[in-house]
Amino acid sequence: MPRQTRRSYDQHCAAARALDLVGDRWTLLVVRELLAGPRRYTDLHADLPGVSTDMLAGRLKDMEGAGLVTRRRLPPPASASVYELTPRGRDLLPVLRALAAWGAPDLGEPRPTDAVRAHWYAIPLLGALAELGAGTVQVTLDEGEFHVRVGADGAVAYGDGPAGSPDARLRTDAATCRALAGGELTLAEAVASGRAELEGARAEFRGAGAEPVPLPVTAPGLTS
Repeated sequence: MPRQTRRSYDQHCAAARALDLVGDRWTLLVVRELLAGPRRYTDLHADLPGVSTDMLAGRLKDMEGAGLVTRRRLPPPASASVYELTPRGRDLLPVLRALAAWGAPDLGEPRPTDAVRAHWYAIPLLGALAELGAGTVQVTLDEGEFHVRVGADGAVAYGDGPAGSPDARLRTDAATCRALAGGELTLAEAVASGRAELEGARAEFRGAGAEPVPLPVTAPGLTS
């Protein structure tokens, strides 16, 4: 049994139990970062601006105790420790997708105090990019790059930074990402209107008159 977190609602309710484990400030954002792959403590701290070192260390300790996160040592020459999600932790992806969908209408333009990272747009775009079919899509924004992997069974995952050998490449901007996330725009509409450039996808997504370059039915090495 996972150890009890430091605080509990003490209510025999599934929602309350879930919040006992992930309801503390920063916990779900740590999950967001680790869904992109294993991360060193310093990388986590860099991509969670505003969190103190003590707070992050405490959250990671609690998440390890709850069976959501594990820590392992990379072999030489790296010789560094990384944190990664357990299967139980990865099961929180649908929760974050639901939260992102709920929060998308309130996102708006970035505030002057808002930090921005490209891969933070990955979760809101998972549904739109899954429409391209199985394969890996590399997304390039002015803020950086991330990639989304879609399995043959429709399962999705994402990673920070460029993909090794993407099946499709999408170039767009943060405003278009917000419109796609909020349902104001479809991917096909974004491409047809010139708000996004897409290479390697089916013709209906590339725009009228484009040469069809179909995605493979399956792609090796996809993460579910």
